[in-house]
Amino acid sequence: MLNTLASAWKLEDLRKKIFFTLAMFVVFRLGAHVPVPGINSAIIEELIGTGTIFGFFDVISGGAFKRFTIFAMGIMPYINASIIMQLLTVVIPALERLAKEGVEGRKKIIQYTRYGTVILGLIQSLGMAMYLARSNAFTNPGLHNYLVVGIMLTAGTAFLMWLGELITEKGIGNGISLIIFAGIVARIPAGAVIFYQYLAAGTVNVISALVFLAIALLIIAAVVAMNQGDRRIAVQYARRVVGRRVYGGQSTFIPLKVNQAGVIPVIFAMSILLFPTTLASWFPNSALGQWVVKIFDPGSVFYMSIYALLIIFFTYFYTAVTFNPQDVAENMKKYGGFIPGLRPGRPTSEYIEKILARITLSGAIFLAFIAVLPNIMMAITGINVYFGGTSLLIVVGVALDTMKQMEAHLLMRNYQGFIK
Repeated sequence: MLNTLASAWKLEDLRKKIFFTLAMFVVFRLGAHVPVPGINSAIIEELIGTGTIFGFFDVISGGAFKRFTIFAMGIMPYINASIIMQLLTVVIPALERLAKEGVEGRKKIIQYTRYGTVILGLIQSLGMAMYLARSNAFTNPGLHNYLVVGIMLTAGTAFLMWLGELITEKGIGNGISLIIFAGIVARIPAGAVIFYQYLAAGTVNVISALVFLAIALLIIAAVVAMNQGDRRIAVQYARRVVGRRVYGGQSTFIPLKVNQAGVIPVIFAMSILLFPTTLASWFPNSALGQWVVKIFDPGSVFYMSIYALLIIFFTYFYTAVTFNPQDVAENMKKYGGFIPGLRPGRPTSEYIEKILARITLSGAIFLAFIAVLPNIMMAITGINVYFGGTSLLIVVGVALDTMKQMEAHLLMRNYQGFIK
């Protein structure tokens, strides 16, 4: 591992990418300390302490919500806009054709996503402003507070969107995922301090703490194993003689990952579930708004059930978007490849699709289970889990994806990679 890191450091272009990514992290953390004026931060801390959805906002924003800074909303509006655009691309033929037009078509889709981010950011930030007004969080109540919160939070999200795109383009890894990763990791020290305080005060006994740590380590190991696991389908290439040269005749395999979608389903599901509470905050005095806030409380059975179902849905959806068995079968047929015992073409694609559906189900159920596991751990240990299953999935998943990108850079230059 250390030799691999040393090899990565020797590559000037890879070193520049790493430095650029770290520099963008610094910018993100600096922005997370620029407060929105006119907000009583003590009230915000009380809201987070009540166990509402805002506590999760604080974790994924790296503590920006607790201080109510310009990055308090994080990157969630962008993710919601991306989900909507991907769903519309499947439903609306014009958008589907646009997505298949190559680079120019994708640029237009990205532009529409940016517009959607600003619109959703305004809706979400104004909803937050209404909730804060009801909670007496404004130091000087008035219409100007709504405008300040709406404009500054939306601008903060737009800036993070731009930052994420810069990291993707000039840095290493997926920029949007890395921003969420950085926000979660930034809260680990505070979580460790709280955990130690519970232990020192006797609120949590040593046995419960050890059980908690053992479960956490097992979860990390399981997440890594699931992300690395794959089902290999044997492929044989027919031998062809062209002139004096012999082509093909070799065996290889198609690696179908158990978790083909990675950490994206978790991020999508989390982002979708934050939206109803935000909309309900527009109508704080209505019975419907209060009911929505109640059932979408992160600790409710309804919330956890919907969360798990959304993760399973988005796992299948994103796998279908990123992996097309028909394309794989056609490419195999084109180059003389076949799966032993199956005819090339449609039978091959149907077989790959059947295998993919089976292993995707196990991956989806695993993701959903890990995401809701904090509630089970709280019941066993009595510890209020600060660093939950969702956060753990995101951190481990993004770290592995980034390592794979670094490995690809190394392998192109004949260096040994991270992952063997």
